[in-house]
Amino acid sequence: MKQGIIYRGLTGAISAMLPVFGYSETAGADRADNGFMLISAALVYFMTLPGIALFYGGLVRRENVLSVMTQVIVSFSLVLLLWVFYGYSMAFSEGNGFTGYLSYAFLSGITTESTSGSISQLTHVLFQGSFAAITVALITGALAERIRFSAFLFFVIIWFSLAYVPMAHMVWGGGWLAEKGALDFAGGTVVHINAAVAGLVGAYLLGPRLARGKSAAKPHSLPMVFTGTAILYVGWFGFNAGSAGKADGTAALAFINTVLAVAGGVLAWVVAEWSIRGKPSLLGACSGCIGGLVGITPAAGTVGVCGAIVIGLVSGVAGYWGVTVLKRWLKVDDVCDVFGIHGVCGIAGCLLTGIFTADALGGTGYAEGVTMLRQLWVQTESIIVTVIWSGVIAYIAFKLAALVVGLRCTADDEISGLDISSHGERAYTRS
Repeated sequence: MKQGIIYRGLTGAISAMLPVFGYSETAGADRADNGFMLISAALVYFMTLPGIALFYGGLVRRENVLSVMTQVIVSFSLVLLLWVFYGYSMAFSEGNGFTGYLSYAFLSGITTESTSGSISQLTHVLFQGSFAAITVALITGALAERIRFSAFLFFVIIWFSLAYVPMAHMVWGGGWLAEKGALDFAGGTVVHINAAVAGLVGAYLLGPRLARGKSAAKPHSLPMVFTGTAILYVGWFGFNAGSAGKADGTAALAFINTVLAVAGGVLAWVVAEWSIRGKPSLLGACSGCIGGLVGITPAAGTVGVCGAIVIGLVSGVAGYWGVTVLKRWLKVDDVCDVFGIHGVCGIAGCLLTGIFTADALGGTGYAEGVTMLRQLWVQTESIIVTVIWSGVIAYIAFKLAALVVGLRCTADDEISGLDISSHGERAYTRS
């Protein structure tokens, strides 16, 4: 008894002395969680550079590969600066239902000691900044081969500020959709539907390419597309597993769900293509991989493994329909099928999240008192809000860009290719 009293007294005294020497049992970031999130952030940055750049670069004509890559790397850099200047603050500080305030502008008040959950707040800034950067980069695929470089950058500033940042706050920053109970684990609405709708609006306003429907408009390098797909696949583990916010069981669930959804997406797309066109293609397999990744993104941390497989299979078929049937119905020249894959599969994934999160179907379960029908309605509301919000802001941004700098390049520049006309470079030397 006496020994126990002495032990408790000593441990209490030591605990009281720890802050004097700069140690705390409760303060500060968890090293394991923080390290995991830094690696996850690095993987998402790797998805954009070089993943998106290579994927889109291989899909366009050889005369435009450098222009796409330039749009990706420059928009990537521009968005990250805007993210630090005001984007992070307006997305993740306290505010109203639609936006935060400027309390963290230029990362004011954020130090090496600041935390967000169990990680450094600086790590949180980095991780969420990678999502902002890749979302804008995704849009480039719908606008490729005919948009002016200056117009694209003008659009990026407006759309990032008025579309991406508010959507991030509404869904992840404690805003309106979060309060309604919308489930979006890693970006079905904020990233994929958001970018896809903006790309669709831009593609309509730009009009079709002069080379559309001709052999010159076909992908110039499928090996480059495959390389970009492989990078995106690996990077997506940081995208989905990292959205758990810590190295725990939810991260592991998101990781395995991502693997299984990709397998389902690839097989479903290939089988659909094989059945309808008679031959399975590498481009189809790569597209199915991206479709499965997009579909599982909003659901990765809340559905069970069987739900993930179903989401992958549905996304593969839905994506194939999006790029072969819906694209014809819409009569739009979406060069890299941003809406057909990211839009269609993002919508499918968001809706299926509302179903397979049910604990009876192997998911983690809904909030107390929420039924499947209620959750499906909330998911539908979040999709509708994203489509309208992104579409309206994109329309305004593109129209302003057209007014200020001109939206589309000249016919001569388009025919010669934007690599030369806009950037004075060639990707390949002519024989």
